[in-house]
Amino acid sequence: MAKDSPSRREFLYTAGAASASLAGTGARDFHAFYSAGLQKNGIVGSSFLLTHPNATPVEIVYGYSNLSKRAPVDHDTCYHWASITKTFTAIAVMQLRDRGLLNLDDAVSRYVPELRQIYDPYGPVDEITIRQLLTHSAGFRSPTWPWRTQPWQPFEPTKWSQIVAMLPYTNVEFRPGSRHSYSNLGIVFLGQIIERLTDDDYEVYIAKNIFEPLEMHRSYFDQSPYDLLQYRSHSYFLKEGKLTEASFNFDTGITVSNGGLNAPVPDMQKYLRFLLGNPEENRYQAVLKRSTLEEMFAKQMNISSSDSSQLAGEGGIDSIGLGFFRHEQGGRLYVGHGGDQNGFLSHFYLDLPGRTAYLVVYNTDAGDPSQNTGKLDLAIRNYLFERRLQ
Repeated sequence: MAKDSPSRREFLYTAGAASASLAGTGARDFHAFYSAGLQKNGIVGSSFLLTHPNATPVEIVYGYSNLSKRAPVDHDTCYHWASITKTFTAIAVMQLRDRGLLNLDDAVSRYVPELRQIYDPYGPVDEITIRQLLTHSAGFRSPTWPWRTQPWQPFEPTKWSQIVAMLPYTNVEFRPGSRHSYSNLGIVFLGQIIERLTDDDYEVYIAKNIFEPLEMHRSYFDQSPYDLLQYRSHSYFLKEGKLTEASFNFDTGITVSNGGLNAPVPDMQKYLRFLLGNPEENRYQAVLKRSTLEEMFAKQMNISSSDSSQLAGEGGIDSIGLGFFRHEQGGRLYVGHGGDQNGFLSHFYLDLPGRTAYLVVYNTDAGDPSQNTGKLDLAIRNYLFERRLQ
């Protein structure tokens, strides 16, 4: 084995008795399971976090953030979190609801009248609600582009005007509210609502109202600030045994509200602790009332394997709340969200009764049948769900 191979570039951060009280002897067992899976599946770099408000976190880092320069993943590595961004968008919408600026059952077209150009065979577009966008049940297609077949096309639509130009050629695919079907396009509409009600760009609003009060000082959207570029992870695709590097330091354009977030794991830990809650942290209540978060975690509708890319694990029951996915297994409720974009894959889950959360991210999308990041992701979820994240 080479001296600087990924399997040697790994480290388990623990702090003695405090972390042992969180994960017990299982921390070392999981470390071996996790590292073996990463090696088997050809993952270039990855980070894992297990956290509890009253215990020292367990953090594992593995491999490289930049393979060509042999730069190892470490505590400062910044990842792209893709669709986990949607949970920040949902929290922003609920902040506006709590301030009396909107109601969840308001028509989306009240705030984004351009949507009236969409063809809805099931009734007036004005009947589609903000709640339905939050639950992915409004009937919109999944991708923001209806097509993307040429390499010269932008990575994502860059301007709102491009979305508007496509609206007359956009249709509602099923009766709104009748079922769940994951829609990136619908979250773009939520981003527009946030901007129009606050007169802030989406990125500015989230920074002022979520990042800053939670002290997520190294979190940002799209292209990196100059001083943080050195920490940003590269990403890779592994297909038919060939590893290729994905676009680096990319811009998600008008789709920022559904997938533009970049942050290091320590900042994401602050976010997870906010979601888990702590009555002694007044700043958490300033971001969002605990009762509102619990409303977001409550079930809105069941989902099935035929209409979601966010199913949590084998067995159990999957459903969706307001911007968060739910998985019930072994008498336990887990709440979370995943992300998948440009070679990055990630997810987090909260064990609310146990006040424990875990987070995992990979900078490699391995598509080979024998090297599949999705299968590895599912294996990790099942491993932790079976042990109740402990």
